[in-house]
Amino acid sequence: MMDIDNISWIALSDTAIAERLGAFVKQVRLDQNKTQNKLAEEAGIHRSTLVALEKGNPSNIMTLIRLLRVLNQLHVLERFYVTKKISPIQLAELDQLRRKRASKAKKRLGKKKSGW
Repeated sequence: MMDIDNISWIALSDTAIAERLGAFVKQVRLDQNKTQNKLAEEAGIHRSTLVALEKGNPSNIMTLIRLLRVLNQLHVLERFYVTKKISPIQLAELDQLRRKRASKAKKRLGKKKSGW
């Protein structure tokens, strides 16, 4: 398997990307010394589904997620996490809204303390 840093994902066809994903799952499975039967059982899928995925055949995204979960490889999905980006202007506006100092306690108008 090639070093992931040297892959130009844009240049790969969809089939080639599927093959890379399958090769990744297969290599991690072998590194963890799991048989196809064992991994498929743990992921709740049929062995033939795993064989097809490892060969790079079209597969369901849920199948891939189940396999990554069982293989403790969900961290590879971290790049898909979407974070809201704040522009510098929005950041400056938010900073202006932030309190800069505490205010004095306000006196209660109209109500006097009861004497009894």
